[in-house]
Amino acid sequence: MDYTTEDMVTDEYTENVITHFLDPQNVGEIDDADAKVKVGDPNCGDYIEMFIKVKDGKIDDLKYLVFGCIGAISTSSALSVMVMGKELDEALKITDDDVVESLGGIPEKKKHCSLLGVRGLLAAVEKYRETHE
Repeated sequence: MDYTTEDMVTDEYTENVITHFLDPQNVGEIDDADAKVKVGDPNCGDYIEMFIKVKDGKIDDLKYLVFGCIGAISTSSALSVMVMGKELDEALKITDDDVVESLGGIPEKKKHCSLLGVRGLLAAVEKYRETHE
């Protein structure tokens, strides 16, 4: 069965969350990534693999593969859009609260899912800096 945004919008999820869930942005892998990491949340089993390319100190490309719930998928997608083209230090200032706010909120019980993408980004930038700077 195909779902539309209207079918899935509930009191729990905003239309923006559902849109990112149904059509996640920047999903995939980068074969020649400057950094690749895998981080997870042992409490719920969600994890993300994140790949970044850096050019002139900016995030030139970011792709990810995420295994998780609607919260993990939608926040990872939103984060990926937010960081494209940003200086590394600027991208590192993005918090899980910023991601949640960009989506118009997510249920309190799913807020820990918003950490997954941010944690992946932090780990990827750290790995990049360890190997390239």
